Amino acid sequence: MEVEERHALTLKGTSEVLVPDELGQLLATKEHPKVYIGFEPSGPFTVGQLVTISKILDLEKAGFVVTVFLADWHAFINDKLGGSMERITAAGKEMERVIRVLGAGSGVRFRWASELIGNSDYWSRVIRSAKAMSLARVRRAMTIMGRNEAEADMDSAKLYYPAMQVADIFELGVDVAYGGIDQRRAHVLAREVAAKYGWPVPIALHTPLISSLKGGGRMNAGEEGLMERKMSKSDATTAIYATDSEETIRARIQSAYCPVKEVEGNPMIELALHLILPWQGRLAIERSEKHGGALEFARGEDLLAAWTTGKLHPLDLKSGVARSLVEILRPLRA
Repeated sequence: MEVEERHALTLKGTSEVLVPDELGQLLATKEHPKVYIGFEPSGPFTVGQLVTISKILDLEKAGFVVTVFLADWHAFINDKLGGSMERITAAGKEMERVIRVLGAGSGVRFRWASELIGNSDYWSRVIRSAKAMSLARVRRAMTIMGRNEAEADMDSAKLYYPAMQVADIFELGVDVAYGGIDQRRAHVLAREVAAKYGWPVPIALHTPLISSLKGGGRMNAGEEGLMERKMSKSDATTAIYATDSEETIRARIQSAYCPVKEVEGNPMIELALHLILPWQGRLAIERSEKHGGALEFARGEDLLAAWTTGKLHPLDLKSGVARSLVEILRPLRA
């Protein structure tokens, strides 16, 4: 695969790269760069998280060696699954299985935080990382845990989390740190820590988040507001799970927020733009001739044009999104 093609595949569906010139240089000089994404094992994937799985598959195709980091100790610190390491481990194994079933190949490997915890070099990295951060910066970084700054006072272990996440990047020895845009603060911290100590500076790659099925408002209205508006597995009324039945998927899509012509905070438009088009390459809308006939969109611009001018009805959009999600998740049900 030519460098230009690898570059386009790496950028496909992303919302931000820190920084683009560094990514271009990396791809031009390294055939198999290393990238990581971290997941807290905390229950089934939501369809919002499928955006990141789609990007994992893209990165593998682009020649990256992808590390999926199952952050079991981070999940424990963050009180996931009642703080039960047994349940957290089981959830992590299920996450690995889902990612494999959805298409991850030999270029994707899995690592656990528990593999690093017993290493003194890792804790040296954690301490050095923490020394490079003010307490105020650590508190502001609570959004990477899906929490706000005030919740940092719940227990002192949570203050370790940002330094641990930064240390993970360097211990795994990756060129690129990838995640949803909600992980931006951790990645910026990692770049600052690297500059302070002369460590290799990681490139940061981010993809958009998907709004709650209840409606999200503006996803760029501050990081704490963003956390409150994204699809969350902790609230079943806001999400569709990758393990849901076909009937459940269709029912939740049918009742989802989808105001006519609106784009901001509209989970149906976001699923179409950030998941279905990148994953399947098209969004098919089945309509009777009475209602204008079938439509097919291969480009986000065309979908947005039809939507914002009222040529595409919410019920038809929902029907197309539901049909595509059912198809994407078919391997899991099989």
